[in-house]
Amino acid sequence: MSLLKIDLNSDVGESFGNYKLGMDEEVIPLISSANIACGFHAGDPAVMRRTIAIAHEHGVAVGAHPGFPDLLGFGRRNMDASLDEIRDYVTYQVGAIQAFAFARGLQLQHVKPHGAMYNMAVQNPAIWEAVAEAVAALDKNLILFVLAGANRSELEALGAKYGIRIGFEFFGDRAYNRDGSLVSRKQPGAVIHDHQMVAEKVLKMVQEGKVVCIDGSEIELAADTICVHGDNPSALALVKMIRETLEAAGVEIAPPADFL
Repeated sequence: MSLLKIDLNSDVGESFGNYKLGMDEEVIPLISSANIACGFHAGDPAVMRRTIAIAHEHGVAVGAHPGFPDLLGFGRRNMDASLDEIRDYVTYQVGAIQAFAFARGLQLQHVKPHGAMYNMAVQNPAIWEAVAEAVAALDKNLILFVLAGANRSELEALGAKYGIRIGFEFFGDRAYNRDGSLVSRKQPGAVIHDHQMVAEKVLKMVQEGKVVCIDGSEIELAADTICVHGDNPSALALVKMIRETLEAAGVEIAPPADFL
């Protein structure tokens, strides 16, 4: 029996109307947690229903992936929203996914903010708190996914304050700074394209709780869930390699509700 467990999550359900985005049918069987778009940055009611059905069919835990109301920008543009507005956005979107999950006899497992909302929260902890407050008000059994990094103790305290679990997330295909933050995509080397290198980096983090940074230094960084993207054939091949590498090392792929 494996002594190590890790979650693989992916952003799915991002098609909209006649527009097909992503490779949900291919990637969902390879992950353990699905972050499903809720209609603000992508997704629509039919896509939400179908994505939950696919996840259910493959025994994959379902979660909400709320973002800013920005279909044109795919939720990746910063928005000058108040904390009250962010709480309302999260409540509205998580409630929508909850309804579709309940209709299929499922419980929502987690919430992971999307795009600009996530990135702005990393820079402004008050946004994490607004999201945590909204999540706790809906269901204290929900797990909030946040970026693993230097502010771990503050985020753990936030979870304790609102009575929810925090799932720390690692990005295997992104380079890290020595303070635990992600290297800006504007800098060369920010995204790692070598599949073998990414898989080895993920395995090192899972087994040792350590990450080699872009400057060659090594830092301690522990996570509960790994974000993988499977929105194109190359990315899908990376997901497969990460999963195969972890399983070959005796690491069990499991949703965080099983071990947090």
